[in-house]
Amino acid sequence: METLEPVILSVAHSVATIRLNRPSVLNAIDAATAVAFREAVRVIGSRDDIRVIVLRGEGRAFCAGGDVARFEGEDREAAIDAIIAPLHEGLRALSDLPQPSLAVVQGAAAGAGFSLAIACDLAIAADNAKFTLAYARIGASPDGSATYHLPRLVGLRKAKELALLAETVDAEEAQRIGLVNKVVPLADLEVEAERLVSRLAAGPSLAYGRIRALLETSLDNDLAAQLAAEQHSFRDLTGTKDFQEGVRAFLAKRPAHFQGS
Repeated sequence: METLEPVILSVAHSVATIRLNRPSVLNAIDAATAVAFREAVRVIGSRDDIRVIVLRGEGRAFCAGGDVARFEGEDREAAIDAIIAPLHEGLRALSDLPQPSLAVVQGAAAGAGFSLAIACDLAIAADNAKFTLAYARIGASPDGSATYHLPRLVGLRKAKELALLAETVDAEEAQRIGLVNKVVPLADLEVEAERLVSRLAAGPSLAYGRIRALLETSLDNDLAAQLAAEQHSFRDLTGTKDFQEGVRAFLAKRPAHFQGS
């Protein structure tokens, strides 16, 4: 019997960590987990002291996907909607937040777990990570934003290969094709993830938000619209304290000390 909180949100040193917490089932996502994920993202959005978001899975896997055991029976459509609807609401909210997000992946990242990993801005993986967009194996199509993010990361033809064939990709191949940014030995995952999180947390968070927004909208804009958006964003950021500190630090040839304002 699962008695743990399905998702744990913790905040420390301007870093919010969302931890999937059903290790006995490899963090498979049921309705309670999807709702808790959505609520965790909403809490982050209500706070002004968070500069980085980290998504993790407790135990030996990141996330093995949706809880397929819930998908049988006459009420399967309602059961599926009870998972997908809040999960998608949480993912939309995560995308709308200005803070950069990092997935820390070990073990299995399958189905919706695959989707969650690639929905984050950056991903670091242990060398034992395995990625499988497994929906076709059960006669289903992907959810969790996989069909949005995957073609943007790896290109349309590779995305079709991963989705249609549903083959497992190891950590090295995941890095090669752009699913993750870095692969490290499992024993080093905590230290390397913390190093990356600390770097992001010390960065210019207002600029990070604008950078994310520009990149996310670029594929929907023509060149003229994107150039205008870049000019508008750059002009706005020159009024921030972080920009002023960055310029002073550059001219003085010293590291910048950003405050996120």
